[in-house]
Amino acid sequence: MDMYTAVKNRIQELLEQNKMSIYKLSVESAVPASTIKNILYGKSKNVGVITLKMICDGFNISIKEFFNTDVFGNLEQEIK
Repeated sequence: MDMYTAVKNRIQELLEQNKMSIYKLSVESAVPASTIKNILYGKSKNVGVITLKMICDGFNISIKEFFNTDVFGNLEQEIK
């Protein structure tokens, strides 16, 4: 799995776990709903660190908690 897919899947997982809509995450994180949609639907494949931190704030978790899953330990090499 590549990094973009792992980040996208983690955001979707957290939305489900927290029973949040994209709109609710947008309000809680101050990240525009269109930006979140672009990440989730593949229009934006390069999520900035600040944006990701704001999304984590919206979920009320740390960056460390966001990346603390097995999937991030088994990512493909980005440069081939």
